[in-house]
Amino acid sequence: MEVYIDNRQDKVQIEEEINIIIEKVAREVLSLENASLDCEISVSFVDNEEIRELNREYRGVDKDTDVLSFPMEDEFVVEGLILLGDIIISLERALEQSKDFGHSLYREVAYLTAHSIFHLLGYDHMDEEEKNIMREKEKEVMKRLRIFKDNKGE
Repeated sequence: MEVYIDNRQDKVQIEEEINIIIEKVAREVLSLENASLDCEISVSFVDNEEIRELNREYRGVDKDTDVLSFPMEDEFVVEGLILLGDIIISLERALEQSKDFGHSLYREVAYLTAHSIFHLLGYDHMDEEEKNIMREKEKEVMKRLRIFKDNKGE
């Protein structure tokens, strides 16, 4: 599995542990889904302004959000790796949410990563049943990694 991380913002400092948890979460989601680890995922950190522009351009929603997922339309393989898609996380928004929810930025980024990878794998939350299925899977990943509200999986 290849996880490419691109930091395109300068408002929130990123500790190395954030990069490490993204890969752990990706592996855990794929394991839970019995999906191949022969894949590539791109994760970009942006600020609220950039994610708002992307949200407006690709979803027609003119407001910032915490995360956007861009799954590959068709299975695309490069050098033996399935390209799953791109994840865009507003670290600025993630930090705000972590404070609002009373947990760490580390935990918030881990959760947003799990949420987005499930989207890359085809899950959605457009209706209540789909939302419940997705939430249970996200909770299971966090539980498996022992990432709770007040810790970093240690």
